[in-house]
Amino acid sequence: MAFDVVTVPGALEVPTAIALADEAGKYPTAPRYDGFVALGCIIRGETYHFEIVSDQSAAGLMQLGLKGLAIGNGILTTEDEDQAWARARISEGDKGGGAARAALDLIALRKRLRHGLAAQ
Repeated sequence: MAFDVVTVPGALEVPTAIALADEAGKYPTAPRYDGFVALGCIIRGETYHFEIVSDQSAAGLMQLGLKGLAIGNGILTTEDEDQAWARARISEGDKGGGAARAALDLIALRKRLRHGLAAQ
């Protein structure tokens, strides 16, 4: 299975990067992706910014999903770095692996729906 990794400055840019990749896939020279895995971490600070970033990054991913993109959301929202590592480590929470599995499940569901559920 092939994949590309794209890094963006923050969680708010993740939905935009996915939208740009999907749009670029319409051109013959660009890769077309079956799905996306959004990974990142938003750690609560002392201001309201945490809630805005958390809510808006999740809303952006949801909007893209409702457009038909298969996206596994692995953007963590935590109180501190220790919580983030506990949720991210494969030996503990493995939230990144869960997001990848969610994307693969959505890709499979989309294929089933396009061919008809009874055809499987």
